[in-house]
Formats: sequence, structure tokens, C-alpha cells
Amino acid sequence: MNATPTRRESDAREVVITGIGLALSGVATPGDLLGPLPGQGGFDPATGLIGRDLRHKDRASRLALRAAGFALHDAALADADGLFTGPAGGTAVVVSTNFGNADSVCGAVDTIATAGVTGLSPLGLPQTSSNVVAGWVAIRHRLGGPNLTVSNGATSGLDAVAWARNLIVAGRAEAAVVVGVEPANHVVTKILGEQSTDAAVAVVLEPADAAASRGARPRATITGYARTRNLAEALASTGATAEGPVGLWLTAGAEPAGSTAGRLLAAARRIDLQSQLGPLSGALGVLQCAAAAAHLATGTTGSVLATAGGPRHDATAALLLTPPPALRPSTQERGQHP
Repeated sequence: MNATPTRRESDAREVVITGIGLALSGVATPGDLLGPLPGQGGFDPATGLIGRDLRHKDRASRLALRAAGFALHDAALADADGLFTGPAGGTAVVVSTNFGNADSVCGAVDTIATAGVTGLSPLGLPQTSSNVVAGWVAIRHRLGGPNLTVSNGATSGLDAVAWARNLIVAGRAEAAVVVGVEPANHVVTKILGEQSTDAAVAVVLEPADAAASRGARPRATITGYARTRNLAEALASTGATAEGPVGLWLTAGAEPAGSTAGRLLAAARRIDLQSQLGPLSGALGVLQCAAAAAHLATGTTGSVLATAGGPRHDATAALLLTPPPALRPSTQERGQHP
């Protein structure tokens, strides 16, 4: 996706994060992502990925369904039975995954090679679709809005959040569930050359005015986004320097010493989630948004910049998140926070 850089415009609808869901071992709450990680607790795949509602589904879809369910409950958009209570016909599902169903595709190919097409199970064929994860999330919660999967390499998670925001701003969706998911299995480990990480995270995006009208608690505002050649260009395109100091930089690797972006972000606290959790691939950007929302919810000053990609990849993506309306200095007395 070679998206045109976008920034916040005065006539655009503000889009905020109102719900977060994690299916990640050793991480119980979004606040844990701000470190140091507890290393225990949180989601247990051995018990969390079983159940009647998860039968005949691939591992990535099961992880995503759990994270999406948690996020919708967190946003107060699901009832006690897990049924969606928001604008189902206008809610989009955007999934970021680079390896999500690779094991299903490889398994089908192996079956064809050894037993022919007659050896394939009808129950397993849907898992070979590249959009299977987004499809299952939409089916489970009866979400009839736009439905798509982004498989865009290192920048995929941030790109997915940006696409979801654009759908809302353009009026194509009234809300969006964004899921970043990567499964841990032998196929992914073989592709990466190292042990993969079971990770799923979901965030719910809504227009700020819609969230306020139903009494929802916004966690962060999606303010600016860019996908371009390098970090300096991406940083400038997000409008980060115009919005004030960056208090937290969620990075994915070190920026070359002496770079313009490095100097601009020198005073920001840095967190590299992959260095602590292992390979996250398509889940990284969405997980960064969850960490950003946890940071901004504390009422600290400054914005949060999330970046992914870099010199070893085809592009760098940057997403700027700022405090939600309820936490901005203009709407409350200095030094007071909810």
C-alpha cells in the first residue's frame, strides 16, 4: 500500500480509540506494554483458544476472535452474550496479518501433492482464503461494513489502522474493529528463521462525536499518518512537530545516529515492543496503538509516535496519536486528570 500521507484536517471527523483487546501471553493489560513486561499472566492459548465457537477455524482466526471480543466488551459495544450492540451494518473490520493463514495454505498444498484435490476437506478450504480472519470476525459479530485484510509487511499494522480511520472519515463506515494478528506455528517459524510469537490485538475506532454521544471513554485520537521512504519524511507528514513534543516513541529498531528524525525525537521515551515480545510482524502496529492509548490515558503531556518499517524494508510508516478530547488541556484545568 503506497498511501498518500495524510494529516489531521479541521473539517475531518476526529477518530478515537474506544476499546482495546489483547490475546497475548504475558500481557494482561495495555498498560503492561509500557514496561517492564510482567512475563506472566494475560492470555493463555492453551485454554483461551478452545470452545465451541472456535471449532473448524485456523489459529490466527481464533486468536483474532478472542482479541476482537475483548475489545468490543472494553468499548461497551457487546452484550453479555458477546453480541455486537453498535451500528452493525456500518462497522468495518480491518485485519493486519502477514502470515495468518500460511499454515492452512501450506497444508492444503501438501494434501494436493500427496492425495490430490479429492483429499481436501470442505471444512478446511475456507481457511485458505487470504481474508479468512476478517471474515470470521465479521460473521461472529454480524458486522456488515467494509471488510478487508492488509498484508503489507513491516508497516502492515499501522497501515490497517490508517485504512480504518480513512473509512470512517470518508463516511464509508460508522466504526471499525482493527485486528493485528500473527500465529505461532512451525510454518511461520520456518519462514522467519526464528520462533514466532502468538499475538493478537484489537482496537475499536469510532468518530469522537459518536463516542461522546453514547458516553464511551476515548483513549486516544488518531491524528496523522504517513507511509513514505524514511522516518524523517514520515514524521514531517504526520504533523508531529506541529502538534507539540512527542512524549513517547514506539519504535521498531534504532534510527541511524545523527538522522534528522533521531534529533527531533531525542527527548522522547522509546519502547521497542518487538525487542521484548519477539517477532510481531502484522500485529506490531496495532499493538503499538494499544500501548499508545494506555500511555495517553494516564494524562501525560505530549503525543505518541508509532513507527514501523525502515531502511531494511520498502517503506517507513508513522502514526501520530494525541490525547482524546476529554484529556486535552483546553478542556480541563492544568494538572488535573480523570
